[in-house]
Amino acid sequence: MKHECGVALVRLLKPRSYYEHKYGSSSYGLNKLYLMMEKQHNRGQEGAGIACVNMHAPDGEEYMFREKALGKDAITEIFGNVTHEWSDAQLYMGHLRYSTTGKSGMQYVHPFLRRNNWRAKNLCLCGNFNMTNIDEVFAFMKRQGQSPRIYGDSYITLELMGHRLDREAERLYQEALSQGLKDLDITRHIDNNIHIPNVLRTTMTHYDGGYVMCGLTGSGEMFAMRDPWGIRPAYWYQDDEVIALASERPVLQTTFNLTADEIKELQPGQSLTVRCTGHVRIDQIIPAKGNHACSFERIYFSRGSDSDIYQERKRLGEQLTQPILRAISGDIANTVFS
Repeated sequence: MKHECGVALVRLLKPRSYYEHKYGSSSYGLNKLYLMMEKQHNRGQEGAGIACVNMHAPDGEEYMFREKALGKDAITEIFGNVTHEWSDAQLYMGHLRYSTTGKSGMQYVHPFLRRNNWRAKNLCLCGNFNMTNIDEVFAFMKRQGQSPRIYGDSYITLELMGHRLDREAERLYQEALSQGLKDLDITRHIDNNIHIPNVLRTTMTHYDGGYVMCGLTGSGEMFAMRDPWGIRPAYWYQDDEVIALASERPVLQTTFNLTADEIKELQPGQSLTVRCTGHVRIDQIIPAKGNHACSFERIYFSRGSDSDIYQERKRLGEQLTQPILRAISGDIANTVFS
């Protein structure tokens, strides 16, 4: 596995005025995203990126925004570049990149964005993943007649999922026509009925590897999906004000002042979808194939402030004690252990 990255999602469930009145800030969602990313800074030494969606932006005005930067100070840079329009958004997504052997450069920093004049067909994607069968997926796309411009798992995933999102919109377009809808009523029907699990089932079943894939659409859908082997981690939380997801549980605990048992783990093969209405659903997109959590994640990469990981690391030390004593014949006085 080549990449160990961090993801963060925030979905506001109340009007902006609610957070202004209760928390004294019009940037509540943006501030929470910043905290979640700073608390996962260990996962992003190479670059970082953020994106947001304002579902209530008038036609003719921008409603999807994105900022990316390279380097260890990328988080500070991207949040320093955000404009006031970001505070009007309801959906926020962040990514921290830590590429150990993959390609480097701004073009490989998440999130990736696929544009379209129809809101529902706009897709912004990021993830903590390494796809191990990208050659097969690339060949599949070529057989369909597609010609991806870049050979890379992130870009190919964006184009494949974007194509499936287009197909989902076309399905709803035909459905709207059969109901006698016209013009803007067709668009509203599509925006309000996009079924992200359909898109994930026709996209992610092509992949092999470890991943937590996250995305936003222009019509206000937010989603995350975990690989069926449970290699990459994902945790989420919901109350009546916000829905949030992160790569590590302590990030949610300290950002939202929660206890560990208030946070749920996204299970292998599952997706978390937040509809444009704010409704949350969990779907089993791919049957779980066991729990094979990445040992690098558990032993080294994740913060030790997670209660489960802390106990696991202590048990690993306990299990090493007797083999080490046997290996040195109990001669602790003349042994240096590192």
